[in-house]
Amino acid sequence: DPVPPLQVIRPEPCCVCGSRIRFGKTAIKCCQCQLLLHTKCREQCPSLCTPRPHHHAWPREGVLADFAPSTPPLVPTLVVQCVTEVEARGLTETGLYRVPGAEQLVREWKRKLLRAGGALPALSSVTDIHVVCGVLKDFLRGLKEPLVTFSLHPAFLRAADIPDDAASDTALRHVVSKLPPANRDTLAFLMLHLLRVSHSPDCKMDVFNLSRVFGPTLVGHSSANPTPLAIMEDTPRQCKVVARLLSLPPDFWRGFVETEQENLVPM
Repeated sequence: DPVPPLQVIRPEPCCVCGSRIRFGKTAIKCCQCQLLLHTKCREQCPSLCTPRPHHHAWPREGVLADFAPSTPPLVPTLVVQCVTEVEARGLTETGLYRVPGAEQLVREWKRKLLRAGGALPALSSVTDIHVVCGVLKDFLRGLKEPLVTFSLHPAFLRAADIPDDAASDTALRHVVSKLPPANRDTLAFLMLHLLRVSHSPDCKMDVFNLSRVFGPTLVGHSSANPTPLAIMEDTPRQCKVVARLLSLPPDFWRGFVETEQENLVPM
């Protein structure tokens, strides 16, 4: 009972021949038993299969680690797939991440991706790339705690406030290294992506614009229910944190995600 071919994000073994289906290759997944196989191995696949639970299904909400794979780099498939799609056809769009996508479509696609778990439907059928951007932002905003965790939130703000750039960078690198591995890898993956967006003249989204959009999403507040005063005081400092993170050298971020680079988007 095969579904239409899907694109592989993380290399997985083919259930028929046993060899790995590599990143970016098309594969077939059975609706019933969730077995994954090369399209060329389809004929050798036994036609009868036993339904089994989809063990990759994601929770509706959780902390980032709840969505991360078990092997490094620990970046949720949803994040990888949205970024891959945005980089494939969004780097010529003005106002990427600033222009909102249709809310209903964003909600619909986010629900669809979360329900699918590890085997995501192709985002190429989403006509408006701003919807894909919206799904990514909505996923990050919907986490139980921001990528910059509640406990490390004050340390990030303090590090970004250091007036001397070199001292601020050193402090930020130190705090980044203290993040839970999934948060750290995902932050690194997103920083490299946002740097590519900032370097695209067509997008007109420099580091300042991107930090305004992603400050509240990535840095958030130090608790789940901030006071109105905290919200007001945090907002400019959130943007400052993201701007400082984007000023760190790309090699610093690559160090976290290049261990299994073939599992991710080609640089």
